[in-house]
Amino acid sequence: MNIRLLNTILVTVFGLFVGIFFDVNAQSISGSIGNGAVSRGTTAMGAVILSIPGGLHVNSNRPNSEYAIPTTVRVIGSGVRAGRVAYPRGKNRRFQFSENSINVYEGRVAIPFTVSVPKNFRGNTVRVRATVRYQACTEEVCYPPKNKQVIMTARVR
Repeated sequence: MNIRLLNTILVTVFGLFVGIFFDVNAQSISGSIGNGAVSRGTTAMGAVILSIPGGLHVNSNRPNSEYAIPTTVRVIGSGVRAGRVAYPRGKNRRFQFSENSINVYEGRVAIPFTVSVPKNFRGNTVRVRATVRYQACTEEVCYPPKNKQVIMTARVR
């Protein structure tokens, strides 16, 4: 077995036990669409916002490590078309558990996407759901990946 893989497995198992004492669910996830209002027949910008507390980071969408689980955002809506998610660049950092640098997100990170509202949209409110999958880590250990959802709405003009 590869020593790097064994090290990653041991660190993850240790993280399961440490996670009981450290709130790895502290990341808050929020979002918005078109500043709260959209027009029929147009495309509006939306964003999922990750708020990552100090002492933690999450792997970016391209963490540059085969063992790090990337952050992903999946956006779906009813009666609207959610467009491509544009992942921001992270920061390259080195950690005790990895020989190479890993690309991560820290602090507040906005992950933009688009929502196309058809001209014939019925209703007064657009509603989309974003599912965010991420892996939170400290300087020493990474925790098991989590999925969180956020519902975003906007008034239709």
